[in-house]
Amino acid sequence: MRLRLTSLGDVLVDTEVQSVRAQDASGVFGILPRHADLLTVLDIGVVSWRDADGAQHHCAVRRGVLSVQRGMVSVATREAVVDDDLEHLESTVIAALRSHDEDEIQARVGGHQLELRIARQILHYLNPGRGALT
Repeated sequence: MRLRLTSLGDVLVDTEVQSVRAQDASGVFGILPRHADLLTVLDIGVVSWRDADGAQHHCAVRRGVLSVQRGMVSVATREAVVDDDLEHLESTVIAALRSHDEDEIQARVGGHQLELRIARQILHYLNPGRGALT
């Protein structure tokens, strides 16, 4: 079975593996050779794999898509950190990815609020007799 992990077009991992472990909204799951085809959305978490020699490796991801097709496990994510030190990934990197994710959500909410205020201003200008802005 082959694992290919990409982040914004860069190939971070492309190797033969014995198994893969990841997490989506339903929980943690594992993939072994001859796994049925699968497509799922990953949460913020760690993708782990055992390489052909049996060594364990890890990568923290900030969301992404995992697919399994004909013996190829593909993970595409916007942000990833490959590190074989699982404790470091779970204690430091995952917290930073969650913080970055929350900052991005807040920025999007702020942008949407600004768009709504602009739309209300335009509507008020076009229909001045409709009352005060809220």
